[in-house]
Order: sequence, then structure tokens, then C-alpha cells
Amino acid sequence: MFAGLSDVVFDLFGKQMRVQRRPLLRLETRGGRSGRTRRAVLCWFPDRDGSWLIVASLAGAARHPAWFHNLARDPDRAWVEFPGGERIRVRAESLRATEREEAWTRVIALAPGYAKYQEQTDRIIPVVRLKRVS
Repeated sequence: MFAGLSDVVFDLFGKQMRVQRRPLLRLETRGGRSGRTRRAVLCWFPDRDGSWLIVASLAGAARHPAWFHNLARDPDRAWVEFPGGERIRVRAESLRATEREEAWTRVIALAPGYAKYQEQTDRIIPVVRLKRVS
């Protein structure tokens, strides 16, 4: 399988790269319509329980990113990979109500640029918890 440019860059420079000063992970999902493996390089935030939070901002676009739809359709078929090659199976959970608001507050405290993304769109930007599957 041919690796996309973001995969190559992640493999070569993932440890040094940051988005809004946040470390990166590579999220692997199954395409909701195609069933094919899909990857996205995203920044992540630590959650209180040792899991990871990712934000479906798409830089403030009017629509959700494709990876978010893939996780919504198949939350149990996802993996994260960290720079250096550690690959972990995860289960995705989209946060709701108070839990989402608390996580959002922590996200924008660590990466204030996300607040601008929310201002640019009418949709509520989802926050997703990725929890390790044993």
C-alpha cells in the first residue's frame, strides 16, 4: 500500500512536529462507505483517565472531517500510532454535554487556536475520547 505524504512526513518527523504546539498521533479508521483503511495525522490532548482527546475541527470548516464520520460509524475499529511506532487499538467516544464542555475548556487552554475554529463555524466542534482497548 502506498503511503500518503502525511504518512511519510509523520514517519520521518513525527517526534519533532507539532500542531498548535501539541504532539501528533496518526489515527487509523475504517472508511464508513469504502471499508478501506483511512489515516489522519492529528494533534492530541491528554484526558484525565489516561486516554487521548482529539478534536474534529477541520480548521473551523462547516463540515465534520471524514475521520469523525468513520469513527461514528465504527467506533470499535480504530487505532492510534505515536511517533516511534507504538500502535494501540482504541475505542472512540464522542463527548456530549457537560463532559464535552469540560474537555473543550482544557483543549483551548492548551491550544487557544481551537477557540477561533469554533468562532468560524456554526457547528459544535466535536471532541472525541480515544480509550485504549485491552
